[in-house]
Amino acid sequence: MKISSQTARRIAINAQLLDGRVKLAKGKEGAVQAIEMLGYVQIDSMSVIQRAHHHTLWTRLPDYDPVTLHELHAIDRRVFEYFGHALSYLPMKDFRFYLPRMHRFDDPYSKWEKERLARYGHLMKPVLKRFRQEGALGLSDFTPPETLAPGERNPNKAAIELLQLKGDIFVSERRPSERVFDLAERVIPGDTDMRVPDDDELGRFLVRRALNAYGVATVSEIKDHIRTARKNVVADALRELQDSGEVATLRISENGDTEYFALSDSVEKLARLRKMSPRLHLMSPFDNLIIQRSRISQIFDFDYSLECYVTPAKRKFGYLVHPILWDEMLIGRLDPKADRKRKALIIRNLMVERMPKDSEQFLSAFAAKLSEFARFNDCESLEFDGISPERIRRPLERLMKNLGLIE
Repeated sequence: MKISSQTARRIAINAQLLDGRVKLAKGKEGAVQAIEMLGYVQIDSMSVIQRAHHHTLWTRLPDYDPVTLHELHAIDRRVFEYFGHALSYLPMKDFRFYLPRMHRFDDPYSKWEKERLARYGHLMKPVLKRFRQEGALGLSDFTPPETLAPGERNPNKAAIELLQLKGDIFVSERRPSERVFDLAERVIPGDTDMRVPDDDELGRFLVRRALNAYGVATVSEIKDHIRTARKNVVADALRELQDSGEVATLRISENGDTEYFALSDSVEKLARLRKMSPRLHLMSPFDNLIIQRSRISQIFDFDYSLECYVTPAKRKFGYLVHPILWDEMLIGRLDPKADRKRKALIIRNLMVERMPKDSEQFLSAFAAKLSEFARFNDCESLEFDGISPERIRRPLERLMKNLGLIE
């Protein structure tokens, strides 16, 4: 079966809950639904603007409040923190599918795990003993060694990360200043399903999770969606599901012979999705739609990289650039910063690289979304620095003035 790149984009946007077709509940139920459908929500601590995990949910839930995620995690225990794609919020109903990674802790296969275990493994028992004796603790409760050199990693923090990876402790709650950890038995509800899946069941789970979240995906994208099993486990499960007819193979006309996969029971329906009214989203750099950069390049013809880790001189677009999704295309990017003292949202750089034909409709939707984004970041005013093309500056500033964000 062949589909066009436009159809592939439409399928991807639909699977990522961005086109309005899937009606999510309001409040906490909607947040749980979104996390389950996406498979995970990546956690990031950068605070130039509202943190990425909150941003990802806000993009899909207009009424989202960051308190919602805190309650789901720290009070209701319907989500937990563990390593999915990276450190992520994960549905508690999926907990058992992360047990194999916890259980193989003593036989790690990643270089990072091996190095950390060799260097800090001896600290795990004394750190765990403190949790058993004292209850929930944050990193601030562990005094760094006096011999710690400037810039050297706190070994207690490394031991805590290893204990989390092993499943002995979990984040009990996130406070404004730090994460608080506690023993697994005091964080994970007692009625949680603890049946450990074998490789076959785990592989099938990961393939289904990825294809539900992506709509269509390559084998490498499926393997990289949630990283809890060896890649051969996922590849074997994909072949098995192909053989059984549960997974279909397809190609995107503009992408040559690259094989894509989709769930058979939905592929025909997905291929017939009709165009929806244009919607605009400002995508977090860690959003599930954006996180696999090669996928975005192939399906959306949009090259994107995160430049906050390179020196300012090497940055092309900005520190924490957010792609702009309009209709079914990624058409530009902006580099926002929340000045919390002044309650001002500063757009350090705005680049519209593919100006829509109906520029007035786009600019009106963009201004409305910026207004919502400012409120989400507790900002009361907005400032533009660089804008490209420059010709949109005056109409955009006029729209923002009408919305009360520019004097």
